Amino acid sequence: MPLYDVIGKEYDTSRKADSEITRRLMNHFQVFEDSRILDVACGTGNYTIALSKLGLNITGTDISEEMLSKARNKSNIVTWDQADVLHLSYQDGEFSGATCILAIHHFKDLLKAFEQVHRVLSQGRFVIFTSSPEQMERYWLKEYFPQAMMDSCYQMPKVSDVVDNLKKVGFKIVGIETFLIQPTLSDFFLYSGKYDPSMYLNPKVRTGISTFASSASQEEIDAGCTRLKADIENGQIQEVLDRYSSELGDYTFVVAEKR
Repeated sequence: MPLYDVIGKEYDTSRKADSEITRRLMNHFQVFEDSRILDVACGTGNYTIALSKLGLNITGTDISEEMLSKARNKSNIVTWDQADVLHLSYQDGEFSGATCILAIHHFKDLLKAFEQVHRVLSQGRFVIFTSSPEQMERYWLKEYFPQAMMDSCYQMPKVSDVVDNLKKVGFKIVGIETFLIQPTLSDFFLYSGKYDPSMYLNPKVRTGISTFASSASQEEIDAGCTRLKADIENGQIQEVLDRYSSELGDYTFVVAEKR
Protein backbone atom coordinates (compact mmCIF):
# COMPACT_ATOMS: atom_id res chain seq x y z
CA MET A 1 0.00 0.00 0.00
CA PRO A 2 1.44 3.46 -0.92
CA LEU A 3 2.83 5.50 1.99
CA TYR A 4 0.18 8.20 1.94
CA ASP A 5 -2.66 5.69 1.72
CA VAL A 6 -1.32 4.35 5.03
CA ILE A 7 -0.78 7.78 6.60
CA GLY A 8 -4.13 8.99 5.29
CA LYS A 9 -6.06 6.73 7.65
CA GLU A 10 -5.13 8.87 10.69
CA TYR A 11 -3.80 12.00 8.95
CA ASP A 12 -6.43 14.50 10.05
CA THR A 13 -6.00 13.58 13.69
CA SER A 14 -3.02 15.92 13.85
CA ARG A 15 -2.90 17.85 10.57
CA LYS A 16 -4.77 21.15 10.19
CA ALA A 17 -4.21 24.16 7.96
CA ASP A 18 -2.12 26.73 9.82
CA SER A 19 -3.42 30.28 9.42
CA GLU A 20 0.01 31.89 9.05
CA ILE A 21 1.16 29.45 6.36
CA THR A 22 -2.16 29.94 4.56
CA ARG A 23 -1.78 33.73 4.75
CA ARG A 24 1.73 33.59 3.30
CA LEU A 25 0.66 31.27 0.50
CA MET A 26 -2.12 33.67 -0.44
CA ASN A 27 0.23 36.67 -0.38
CA HIS A 28 2.77 34.89 -2.57
CA PHE A 29 0.19 33.94 -5.21
CA GLN A 30 -0.50 37.60 -6.07
CA VAL A 31 -3.80 36.70 -7.75
CA PHE A 32 -7.37 37.97 -7.84
CA GLU A 33 -10.25 36.25 -6.11
CA ASP A 34 -11.75 33.38 -8.11
CA SER A 35 -8.41 32.72 -9.83
CA ARG A 36 -7.94 29.06 -10.78
CA ILE A 37 -5.23 27.53 -8.59
CA LEU A 38 -3.88 23.97 -8.54
CA ASP A 39 -2.83 22.39 -5.23
CA VAL A 40 -0.39 19.63 -6.16
CA ALA A 41 -0.14 16.67 -3.76
CA CYS A 42 -2.93 18.21 -1.71
CA GLY A 43 -3.30 15.33 0.74
CA THR A 44 -6.55 15.52 2.70
CA GLY A 45 -7.04 19.06 1.42
CA ASN A 46 -6.61 21.14 4.56
CA TYR A 47 -4.75 23.96 2.84
CA THR A 48 -6.77 23.52 -0.35
CA ILE A 49 -9.96 24.22 1.58
CA ALA A 50 -8.39 27.07 3.57
CA LEU A 51 -7.34 28.77 0.33
CA SER A 52 -10.76 28.14 -1.18
CA LYS A 53 -12.35 29.95 1.76
CA LEU A 54 -10.19 32.97 0.89
CA GLY A 55 -11.91 33.16 -2.50
CA LEU A 56 -9.74 31.07 -4.83
CA ASN A 57 -11.20 28.67 -7.39
CA ILE A 58 -8.96 25.81 -6.37
CA THR A 59 -8.44 22.23 -7.52
CA GLY A 60 -6.70 19.69 -5.35
CA THR A 61 -4.87 16.75 -6.87
CA ASP A 62 -3.17 13.86 -5.12
CA ILE A 63 -1.97 10.36 -5.98
CA SER A 64 -3.55 8.86 -2.85
CA GLU A 65 -7.23 7.92 -3.04
CA GLU A 66 -7.23 7.46 0.75
CA MET A 67 -6.22 11.09 1.21
CA LEU A 68 -8.70 12.33 -1.39
CA SER A 69 -11.60 10.42 0.13
CA LYS A 70 -11.10 12.40 3.33
CA ALA A 71 -10.78 15.65 1.34
CA ARG A 72 -14.04 15.00 -0.51
CA ASN A 73 -15.86 14.44 2.78
CA LYS A 74 -14.74 17.87 3.97
CA SER A 75 -15.66 19.98 0.94
CA ASN A 76 -17.79 19.60 -2.17
CA ILE A 77 -16.87 23.09 -3.38
CA VAL A 78 -13.25 22.21 -4.19
CA THR A 79 -12.59 20.00 -7.23
CA TRP A 80 -10.68 16.87 -6.16
CA ASP A 81 -8.76 14.83 -8.77
CA GLN A 82 -6.61 11.76 -8.36
CA ALA A 83 -3.44 12.10 -10.40
CA ASP A 84 0.29 11.53 -10.35
CA VAL A 85 2.13 14.86 -10.54
CA LEU A 86 4.29 13.34 -13.30
CA HIS A 87 1.21 12.89 -15.48
CA LEU A 88 -1.25 15.71 -14.80
CA SER A 89 -4.37 15.35 -16.93
CA TYR A 90 -5.13 19.07 -17.26
CA GLN A 91 -4.98 21.15 -20.42
CA ASP A 92 -2.03 23.45 -21.14
CA GLY A 93 -2.48 26.81 -19.43
CA GLU A 94 -5.54 25.75 -17.45
CA PHE A 95 -4.48 27.43 -14.17
CA SER A 96 -3.19 30.83 -13.10
CA GLY A 97 -1.27 29.59 -10.07
CA ALA A 98 -0.13 26.45 -8.28
CA THR A 99 1.18 25.37 -4.92
CA CYS A 100 2.79 22.32 -3.35
CA ILE A 101 2.96 22.10 0.43
CA LEU A 102 5.45 19.79 2.13
CA ALA A 103 5.38 17.22 -0.66
CA ILE A 104 8.10 17.77 -3.29
CA HIS A 105 10.38 15.32 -1.45
CA HIS A 106 7.96 12.56 -2.46
CA PHE A 107 8.22 13.30 -6.20
CA LYS A 108 10.07 10.56 -8.08
CA ASP A 109 11.30 13.01 -10.73
CA LEU A 110 11.50 16.65 -9.64
CA LEU A 111 12.24 17.99 -13.13
CA LYS A 112 9.33 16.14 -14.74
CA ALA A 113 6.97 17.21 -11.95
CA PHE A 114 7.94 20.85 -12.43
CA GLU A 115 7.53 20.50 -16.20
CA GLN A 116 3.96 19.37 -15.64
CA VAL A 117 3.16 22.26 -13.30
CA HIS A 118 4.72 24.73 -15.73
CA ARG A 119 2.68 23.26 -18.59
CA VAL A 120 -0.72 23.60 -16.86
CA LEU A 121 -0.08 27.25 -15.91
CA SER A 122 -1.05 29.97 -18.35
CA GLN A 123 1.06 32.36 -16.32
CA GLY A 124 1.37 33.04 -12.63
CA ARG A 125 3.19 31.74 -9.61
CA PHE A 126 4.13 28.32 -8.30
CA VAL A 127 4.53 28.54 -4.52
CA ILE A 128 6.38 25.69 -2.83
CA PHE A 129 6.53 25.19 0.93
CA THR A 130 9.27 22.77 1.91
CA SER A 131 12.28 22.18 4.11
CA SER A 132 15.92 21.82 3.13
CA PRO A 133 18.53 19.28 4.26
CA GLU A 134 20.52 22.15 5.76
CA GLN A 135 17.55 23.21 7.88
CA MET A 136 16.75 19.66 8.90
CA GLU A 137 20.32 19.10 10.04
CA ARG A 138 19.54 21.60 12.81
CA TYR A 139 16.33 19.93 14.00
CA TRP A 140 16.84 18.70 17.57
CA LEU A 141 14.90 15.56 16.57
CA LYS A 142 18.28 14.26 15.37
CA GLU A 143 19.22 13.77 19.02
CA TYR A 144 16.52 11.15 19.52
CA PHE A 145 15.75 9.74 16.06
CA PRO A 146 19.11 9.99 14.24
CA GLN A 147 18.59 7.35 11.55
CA ALA A 148 15.09 8.53 10.65
CA MET A 149 16.29 12.12 10.41
CA MET A 150 19.28 11.10 8.31
CA ASP A 151 16.98 9.25 5.90
CA SER A 152 14.61 12.24 5.74
CA CYS A 153 17.47 14.65 5.08
CA TYR A 154 18.69 12.40 2.26
CA GLN A 155 15.21 12.38 0.70
CA MET A 156 14.75 16.16 0.88
CA PRO A 157 15.85 18.15 -2.20
CA LYS A 158 18.29 20.98 -1.61
CA VAL A 159 16.82 24.43 -2.24
CA SER A 160 19.52 24.96 -4.87
CA ASP A 161 18.34 21.83 -6.70
CA VAL A 162 14.72 22.96 -6.46
CA VAL A 163 15.66 26.32 -7.92
CA ASP A 164 17.79 24.78 -10.69
CA ASN A 165 14.99 22.45 -11.78
CA LEU A 166 12.41 25.24 -11.71
CA LYS A 167 14.63 27.34 -13.95
CA LYS A 168 15.25 24.43 -16.35
CA VAL A 169 11.54 24.12 -17.12
CA GLY A 170 11.12 27.86 -17.67
CA PHE A 171 10.17 29.32 -14.29
CA LYS A 172 11.66 32.58 -13.04
CA ILE A 173 12.52 32.66 -9.34
CA VAL A 174 10.67 35.45 -7.55
CA GLY A 175 12.17 34.80 -4.14
CA ILE A 176 13.05 32.46 -1.31
CA GLU A 177 11.67 33.06 2.17
CA THR A 178 12.42 31.17 5.36
CA PHE A 179 9.72 30.21 7.83
CA LEU A 180 10.18 29.88 11.59
CA ILE A 181 8.04 27.53 13.64
CA GLN A 182 5.91 29.38 16.18
CA PRO A 183 4.51 27.85 19.39
CA THR A 184 0.99 28.57 18.08
CA LEU A 185 1.44 26.47 14.91
CA SER A 186 -1.69 24.38 14.37
CA ASP A 187 -0.43 21.92 11.72
CA PHE A 188 1.57 19.10 13.29
CA PHE A 189 4.12 18.30 10.57
CA LEU A 190 7.66 17.12 11.27
CA TYR A 191 9.22 20.03 13.21
CA SER A 192 6.02 21.63 14.48
CA GLY A 193 6.92 20.37 17.96
CA LYS A 194 10.09 22.47 17.99
CA TYR A 195 8.89 24.17 21.19
CA ASP A 196 6.66 21.33 22.41
CA PRO A 197 8.79 18.16 22.54
CA SER A 198 6.10 16.20 24.39
CA MET A 199 4.06 16.29 21.17
CA TYR A 200 6.22 13.52 19.69
CA LEU A 201 5.30 11.16 22.54
CA ASN A 202 1.76 11.01 21.12
CA PRO A 203 1.52 8.10 18.64
CA LYS A 204 -1.42 9.74 16.84
CA VAL A 205 0.79 12.74 16.05
CA ARG A 206 3.59 10.49 14.80
CA THR A 207 1.27 8.60 12.45
CA GLY A 208 0.58 11.84 10.55
CA ILE A 209 4.28 12.55 9.97
CA SER A 210 5.90 10.70 7.08
CA THR A 211 9.33 10.60 8.76
CA PHE A 212 7.95 8.48 11.57
CA ALA A 213 5.60 6.53 9.32
CA SER A 214 8.23 5.58 6.73
CA SER A 215 11.79 6.34 7.87
CA ALA A 216 11.86 5.36 11.53
CA SER A 217 11.98 1.78 12.76
CA GLN A 218 9.77 0.89 15.70
CA GLU A 219 12.91 0.19 17.73
CA GLU A 220 14.25 3.68 17.06
CA ILE A 221 10.89 5.26 17.86
CA ASP A 222 10.60 3.38 21.14
CA ALA A 223 14.17 4.17 22.20
CA GLY A 224 13.95 7.80 21.11
CA CYS A 225 10.66 8.40 22.87
CA THR A 226 12.00 6.83 26.07
CA ARG A 227 15.03 9.15 26.04
CA LEU A 228 12.91 12.15 25.06
CA LYS A 229 10.41 11.53 27.88
CA ALA A 230 13.25 11.25 30.39
CA ASP A 231 14.88 14.47 29.19
CA ILE A 232 11.56 16.33 29.38
CA GLU A 233 11.01 15.12 32.94
CA ASN A 234 14.54 15.95 34.16
CA GLY A 235 14.76 19.28 32.34
CA GLN A 236 17.65 18.23 30.10
CA ILE A 237 15.53 18.92 27.03
CA GLN A 238 16.21 22.66 27.22
CA GLU A 239 19.94 22.08 26.81
CA VAL A 240 19.22 19.96 23.73
CA LEU A 241 16.95 22.63 22.23
CA ASP A 242 19.57 25.32 22.85
CA ARG A 243 22.31 23.21 21.26
CA TYR A 244 20.34 22.84 18.04
CA SER A 245 19.40 26.51 17.63
CA SER A 246 19.88 27.72 14.06
CA GLU A 247 19.92 30.86 11.95
CA LEU A 248 18.79 29.01 8.82
CA GLY A 249 15.06 29.01 9.57
CA ASP A 250 12.97 25.88 9.91
CA TYR A 251 11.16 25.69 6.54
CA THR A 252 11.30 27.53 3.22
CA PHE A 253 8.93 29.10 0.71
CA VAL A 254 10.24 28.98 -2.86
CA VAL A 255 8.26 31.29 -5.13
CA ALA A 256 8.59 30.81 -8.89
CA GLU A 257 6.71 32.46 -11.74
CA LYS A 258 5.72 31.66 -15.30
CA ARG A 259 5.53 34.86 -17.33
